[in-house]
Order: sequence, then structure tokens, then C-alpha cells
Amino acid sequence: MQTIWRIMQWMKPYAFREAFAYVNLLAINGLQLFTPLLIERIVDDGIRARDFRLLALLSMALIGVDLARGVLNFAQGYLTEWISQYIAYDFRNAIYQKLQRLSFSYHDRAQTGQLLSRATSDVERIRFLTGRGLLRLVDSAVLFLGTAIILISKNWQLAVLSLMTLPILVIVAQRFSSRVRPLFRLAQNQLGDLTTRIQDNLTGLRIVKAFAQEDAEIQRFKDQNEVLFDTNMRAARARSNYGPLLDLIASLGTVFILWYGGRLVINGQLTLGELVAFNSYLLQLVSPMRRLGFLVSMLSQAQASGERIFEILDAESEVKESPNAYTLPRLQGAVEFDHVTFRYFGSAQPVLRDVSFQAQPGQVIAILGATGSGKSTIINLIPRFYDCSEGSIRIDGHNIKDVTIDSLRRQIGIVLQETRLFAASIRENLTFGRPETTEEEMIAAAKAAAAHDFIMSFPQGYDTLVGERGVTLSGGQRQRIAIARALLVDPRILILDDSTSSVDVETERQIQQALDRLMEGRTSFVIAQRLSSVRNADLILVLDHGRLVAQGKHEDLLRESGIYAEIFYSQLNPDRQPSPVAAD
Repeated sequence: MQTIWRIMQWMKPYAFREAFAYVNLLAINGLQLFTPLLIERIVDDGIRARDFRLLALLSMALIGVDLARGVLNFAQGYLTEWISQYIAYDFRNAIYQKLQRLSFSYHDRAQTGQLLSRATSDVERIRFLTGRGLLRLVDSAVLFLGTAIILISKNWQLAVLSLMTLPILVIVAQRFSSRVRPLFRLAQNQLGDLTTRIQDNLTGLRIVKAFAQEDAEIQRFKDQNEVLFDTNMRAARARSNYGPLLDLIASLGTVFILWYGGRLVINGQLTLGELVAFNSYLLQLVSPMRRLGFLVSMLSQAQASGERIFEILDAESEVKESPNAYTLPRLQGAVEFDHVTFRYFGSAQPVLRDVSFQAQPGQVIAILGATGSGKSTIINLIPRFYDCSEGSIRIDGHNIKDVTIDSLRRQIGIVLQETRLFAASIRENLTFGRPETTEEEMIAAAKAAAAHDFIMSFPQGYDTLVGERGVTLSGGQRQRIAIARALLVDPRILILDDSTSSVDVETERQIQQALDRLMEGRTSFVIAQRLSSVRNADLILVLDHGRLVAQGKHEDLLRESGIYAEIFYSQLNPDRQPSPVAAD
């Protein structure tokens, strides 16, 4: 029940409204407990005594009680729903904020579909618990307690007889809860897997169609959907088995009352009105007892959903800001890697091994190497997307672990290898990192990235919507918008991860000319497969299997590094066989 208790803590900000809703609940239950007493008087003092005036008055009083209950029910329902919607609002915000703050390593391991299902369907189950679910639970408890007290005060023998089934109900409900809760959690996990498959297929629809795999993907989805269906049906069978059993046990009390209470009326030990009132109270008692199965099911679902949500909220980011972190001052751009080793979470094999180099302010640093050699890892460590496992990284002499993450990243412009645009206008994508950008600054950055001309060729210009992930633009167009977006933040350090890989030779030439001007005064890290774009770099880093095997200028590396020479000559002559020098 620790998870349920944690969920209850989220209700504290709304304690006053919650208290008012439950005051209404007590008033409603008071009126409900008063109703059988009115019925008793109607039967004994009105009907049996043939007092038509009293019968009319008591009937009007009964209508008044029902009207009052209706008004109170409305107020209670509205308040409870308002509170539960705000709690769901708070949970969704907390989940989204947490996901934004967690490091890349968490998202490397997480499934998008699982995160989506926790932020939607799991939050909805908690919303129901904190709203109508909890209300019904408290309502059932208050009504049960109040009814039981009145029953005992009126006739304790009848009350004991009618309450004999209660221990059996509790035992059956506990067994039901222990059986269905794992099923509910399993079903929610499988729903997350199904959501992941849908998300993967929608984002990769072009690949599916290109390889004519529609039927295969439909079958895979069907198989996974059947697993979810089977799990939900197992939970439904459990509910179907236990629900009628709980109803049957609860109904036995009514049978005992009619049998034993009828005998008391016949013997003159109980009036007919008292028996009717007693039976009315018992029916009120049966209602919360019958709800027990539903409430246990609801609690089990909420607990399973709460566990999944708190797994996100309790997750620790591997990239943590120091409590004493200070704001990084305006940078010059000197970057130093000091014996840096990096391993991904849970991996014993290092991706980078003992890498050391120094980049001076304003230099262009090119990073070369085969796929998987560690090029992208180096540029991911500079803005602290990950933290190095060993060694340290310093910028202008500041250890990047000692400064605030925001002040570090706001001085770094990044164009990642996989260009990601938002489903918004070109203007919104360009100014994403700097919303206060003026029109002139935005256009200047677009011109510098060779993007202005193609943007103006669209009928709506900078207000053109780019579609989901920028699908309406070509790869080269997306790349140039991403470069302009990075340049608008006026970074002191510029990171270009294979930033011209998606453009043709002419576009690359235009971008490179612009970047040559814009890199002036900035420390720029460039990952590129084409040597033509890096041969004029101030420092070239050559990586091989996570090790820095050579560094220097182009001419020096051609003479001194077999690996660099092999990369260079293989691009000039792709059919050339590896040389013995490169092999050594």
C-alpha cells in the first residue's frame, strides 16, 4: 500500500477542496441513513395508523431529502472531478519534466511506447482513483459503518445475523486483489510495448512500404495485440469469477433478514415499519459490500499504474548537476580532454579509451574514424549529454562537472547527425533555441546556412509548416535549417556531427563557405566523412576503436599516420586495397 499512500500525497495541494467534497459526502450519507427512518414512520405512523395528513407530510419530507441529496451529489461530484483532473495534470507535468531532465543514457534504454502509456493510460487510472474511486471507497466505508451502528442499535440479533458474511467478503476480496494486481501491471506493460510498435511503424512507414513489409508488420502487430488481449481477458475472467461470488455472499444477509425478521413481525416482537426500515438499511449495507470487488480491482489497477509512474519519477539522471555548481562565464572556447574514458551504462567495454587532446579558442577540430570508433561520443561528452567514466573535460579551465548544465549548453551550438525538426513552422524551428530572435537575425542566420533562398521559394516563406519531423523538406533542407538554428544562439563552441552528410556537393560547398566565415572566433568540432571538408582544419583527431591514434594537421598526418593516409587515399580511389602501412 506504499504506492497508494504516495499517490495520496499528491492530493495535499487540494486539501481544502477535498475536505469540502468529503463534508458533502458525510451530509449525503447522513441523509441516506435518515431515509429508512422516514420510511419506517410512513409505514407505522402513516399507513398502518391511516393518518393521511402525516403520510403526506412524511412523503414531502422524503422528496425534500432526495432533492437535498441531489444538490449535494452534484457539488461533491464536481469538486471531486476537478481535484482528480488537477492531480492528473500535475502527474503529466511531473512525468514530462522528469523525462526532459533525465540524461541520454536513460532514454537509450527506455522504450518510447512505454513512456507514452505511463503518461496517458497509467495517469488516467490514478486520476480515477483520486476522484470517483477514492470517493466511492470512503463513501462505502462511511455508509457501512453508519448503517452497521444503526442496525445494532435497533436489533443487535438481526444485525449480527446480517453481518456474519462480512469476514468471508474480506477474505475473498484479498484473494481477488493478490491475483489481479500482477495481471493489471502485466497488461499495462504490454500496452506500452504495443504503443512502441505503433510508434515505430508510424515513424518508419516509408521503410515498411519500401521493403513491401506491410503484411508482415500487420501480423506482428496482430500477434502482440493478441498477447495484450489474452492478458486483459485473464483479468476479466478473474473479475467475472469473483464479482458474482461477492454479490452472492453479500445477498445472503438479505435472505437472513427476511427469514428471521419476518418471524419477529409475526410474533409481534418487531413492527412492519421497523422490518421495512431494517431491510432498507441492509440494502444500503449490501451496496458497499457489493462494491468491494470493483473497489479492490480499482485499487489494484491504480497501484500497478502508480508503480510504473513512480519508476519514472524516481529515476536518477546519470548526469547530475553538482549542488555547488556555478554559472559558466562567457567562454573563449579552449577545450581539453584529459585521459577521458567512457563506458555506456551497464557496459564493461569502453567506447573511448584514455583520450587526451587540447583545442585552442577559435580552432577547427576535425574528428575522423571508422563507424563505431567513438567520434559521436566525443561530441556528446562536451555538452554533458553523458559524463565520462574516467578522466575530466575542461573548458577554459572549468571542469564541466562543476558548472551548471544550462550555462554550459547555452554556449554550445549543435547540429546532430540525425536532423530533428518539430512539427511547426520554419520560423519556430529556427528560433527554437532563442525565441527572442529578431526577424533580421533569423534571416541572416538562414542566409549564412544557405537556407534563405529555398525558404522563400515556399508560398508561406518562413511560416511554412514542415510536417512531422520535417518530412516535407529534403534532407539537405532540414540540415541547413538545423545549422541556422544552431548559429542563431551565437555559440562559443560549435559542434557539427556529419552536418553535410545529407546534402549534394553544390549545397555542401555553399554551407562550407558560410561555415568557414561563421567558425571564425569559435571553437568548432566537425565530424565528416568527406576529407575535403576537414583538410584545412587546425587539428585533426583520428580515432580507431575508441583510441586516439593520431592528431595533427592534414599534411603532417599524411606523412605520419597510416590510418589517416589510408582514409584519405581510399576516398581518392575507392577501389584501392589497404596498404601495409595502414594495416600496421
